[in-house]
Amino acid sequence: MKILTTITGKEIKVASNKSARTFTLRINGSKYRTIPMSKSEFNSAQYWTGNDWNKFMKTDEYSVVR
Repeated sequence: MKILTTITGKEIKVASNKSARTFTLRINGSKYRTIPMSKSEFNSAQYWTGNDWNKFMKTDEYSVVR
């Protein structure tokens, strides 16, 4: 699990699931999971910064995990 910080100071914890090609994000006590990504998108997303993930959260390509 990687712990990233956005430019505004928000902490985002990111864990990857390589076999399913998804990421689990923990932000402010909430848990989110990305939809399965293509192989190239998944490989690229492994290098995203906190700001990249913050921008990603403005899309509808994830679901809330309970």
